[in-house]
Amino acid sequence: MKKTDLAKSDAKKLMGKMAAPGAAGFGKSGAAAPDRREQRKLDQALGLVPFAVKLNSALVLQLQTQAKERGVELNELVAELLAKGLAA
Repeated sequence: MKKTDLAKSDAKKLMGKMAAPGAAGFGKSGAAAPDRREQRKLDQALGLVPFAVKLNSALVLQLQTQAKERGVELNELVAELLAKGLAA
């Protein structure tokens, strides 16, 4: 193997490590969030079920600002509002 080929190989290995999903870059915390499979198991343990809906962008913006104001996650806010709406 030529010296240039060896350098290219080393560079490819380095780029692969940088692009790896678990690699922490500059400004990112070392503790990564759980992957999708782990998150799914955590959600199932809490009794959560994925529920996709399509909403108007203005309504989504209102929900996001209200969640930010209250300091809660968007999922929690939507669940609370749906429960209130269904109870009425």
